[in-house]
Amino acid sequence: MPDTCPKCQQHNVVKSGIVKERQRFRCRDCNYYFTVKKLGKQIDDYYVTKALQLYLEGLSFREIERILGISHVTVSSWIKKYNISRPPHSEFHTTYKVFKQNELLEFMQKEENIKGSGLIITEFGDKYMMIRWERFRK
Repeated sequence: MPDTCPKCQQHNVVKSGIVKERQRFRCRDCNYYFTVKKLGKQIDDYYVTKALQLYLEGLSFREIERILGISHVTVSSWIKKYNISRPPHSEFHTTYKVFKQNELLEFMQKEENIKGSGLIITEFGDKYMMIRWERFRK
């Protein structure tokens, strides 16, 4: 039950039926009827940060959706909300892989896997994600 009336801020609030499957309330002081705003699904800030990092590294909204399991529309709205824009890039393509710890160590031991490209490795739950792109060449 809400603590106060949204109109007069008084604490004299009682239940007053159900409208569209939501509890309705009435303030006894000002006779105002209202429903409590439904809270949307809250997503941990960790995933917001990871999504924005992946976007800045060149991954598409759909790729981010597949990796994090968060809707591409949600990712797009975060980018608009925080006014994020990618820096201009020349011709290169970003790739990513998700590894378990032992797989990552095995991959990193081979010089041909890491030579001639840029790498970022970030924790991803109980795994590690490696983002790789070719270095700029003139």
